[in-house]
Amino acid sequence: MLEELKKEVCRANLELSESGLVILSWGNVSGIDRSKGIFAIKPSGIDYAKLKPEDIVLVSLEGEKVEGDMKPSSDTPTHLELYRQWSGIGGVCHTHSPCATAFAQAKRELPCLGTTHADNFYGTVPVTRQMAIEEIETEYELNTGKVICERFKGIDPETIPAVFCAGHGPFTWGKDAGESVKNAIVLEMACKMGLDTLSLAGKMEAIPQTLLDKHYLRKHGKGAYYGQN
Repeated sequence: MLEELKKEVCRANLELSESGLVILSWGNVSGIDRSKGIFAIKPSGIDYAKLKPEDIVLVSLEGEKVEGDMKPSSDTPTHLELYRQWSGIGGVCHTHSPCATAFAQAKRELPCLGTTHADNFYGTVPVTRQMAIEEIETEYELNTGKVICERFKGIDPETIPAVFCAGHGPFTWGKDAGESVKNAIVLEMACKMGLDTLSLAGKMEAIPQTLLDKHYLRKHGKGAYYGQN
């Protein structure tokens, strides 16, 4: 099972690279086996072109490296905190994709401006608060995860599987590693559309709740009818 998880996570990381959302060794994807309490993540600083399933590092929910010759991603503590706090997620993705990172750097949320957004995110994609100096200087990556979870108090992370970390970049998640990458791709496109909307209209206003409900719930609600399921 864990060998399959490593293959899945390697495949998701390669898909992230092929999507054009990352360059060099930027970004990372992980996926978790909840039954074993172990997640798999990209090793730190490894070029995507050289990444193989055997390079993927296994880490326990206690934060201990279980398997792998290389160091796990420097963002591992952030992934770990999200897995610990949100039992419903199975994969986490982090990028520095240009448009989503622009929102993070501007410390701007992304309201639901249209149905492309509504098909995937059930409302505004939030931005975290700026981290305090002490949080940055001590256990920065762990505190990044804590600040994300703090921002989602009162928000269901499974219906809005994305966040902008202020001054940093986006994180997305999903039911598995592959879905976390898909959400990163959609987020980048929604951010690009948001920036284009702002340039044309001079402001960004959310669509009516009725339209948001229709598009999100027809794909994700109890009576979902989109697709072939």
